[in-house]
Amino acid sequence: MKVMKELWEYVKLIIIVLVVVFVLNHFVIINARIPSPSMENTIMTGDQIFGNRLAYLFHDPERYDIVIFEWPDDPSQLFIKRVIGLPGETVEIRDGKVYIDGSSEPLRDDFIPEQMEGDFGPYTVPEDCYFMLGDNRNHSKDSRYWIHTFVDEDAILGKAVIRYFPLNKIGFLK
Repeated sequence: MKVMKELWEYVKLIIIVLVVVFVLNHFVIINARIPSPSMENTIMTGDQIFGNRLAYLFHDPERYDIVIFEWPDDPSQLFIKRVIGLPGETVEIRDGKVYIDGSSEPLRDDFIPEQMEGDFGPYTVPEDCYFMLGDNRNHSKDSRYWIHTFVDEDAILGKAVIRYFPLNKIGFLK
């Protein structure tokens, strides 16, 4: 009888652990592995990150946030990019610089590894949608190239927060 009682305690512990892992993985964190160089040098190919699924529970994504989302052209694929255009804004890229709503000043781009090439847009971002660019803009398949240009707010799964692999680069993403 004592063996059965002890065995039941182990079974309960395993069930509790499984429930906690399930809840964390489906409602709190999202785990992502970076498959391409589109976000270099901020996030490198092969890096593994955790995203916060609760980040946008009480406020909307902000410009420059790095987000994990379902790709508009195939929602079964997860992408990670930087938010550039917010709902209602017009995004235009001239001579590799990003301008919002016809501003004469381009957006800050000190995080990109090389100057972007080309002219794109203008793109008017619909309500409840976002315009995304990779940091490695000359090597990123992002909003400029997708059939469905904008990411719906409901497709955003979380904000990228922490790189946990490789171990020598553990830390918060900026």
